[in-house]
Amino acid sequence: MIPQFGEGFAGAGVDAAHVNTVFGLRDGPVGVAWATALATPSAGHAPFVVVVRPNVPVVPFTLFVNKSLIAGDRHGALTWGAAQAGVAAGVGKAFVDATLRVPGVDVRDLCLIAAVWVHPDAADEEAVFANNRDAVIAAISMGVAQGPSLDVVREALRSDPVNPYFRGG
Repeated sequence: MIPQFGEGFAGAGVDAAHVNTVFGLRDGPVGVAWATALATPSAGHAPFVVVVRPNVPVVPFTLFVNKSLIAGDRHGALTWGAAQAGVAAGVGKAFVDATLRVPGVDVRDLCLIAAVWVHPDAADEEAVFANNRDAVIAAISMGVAQGPSLDVVREALRSDPVNPYFRGG
């Protein structure tokens, strides 16, 4: 199995979510990256295992890597609380729907890395939850599809790049 890479964005404003995913075998390069990231936290960035509830990790094992430096108690609570729960819900949906299954491979032999951005000014925990759930589902779906398609990229490149924080000129 080749690693699958995905990107998803959901929501608007400070409660929006941006998630990048890498999915693959635990005994392959994704597993090595997963273990390395878990073992090498840095100031403000502490990768952790996503759980459905304490002592129940989501399957496949998913590593949450925060892309934004934790900016205070509220930001940390939203990152480790609502955003993590949203990632767990999205990964769980993909598992139940069989999106994250690989024919002939036990799901316990797979792993996922989710790099998650939570804005330091995020405030609405329900929106942070829902946006992270939807962004991780979008990222996983893109990875499974080995997307985006080259036609979609070519079409998008016919104009200036844009994103929710830059409209170009």
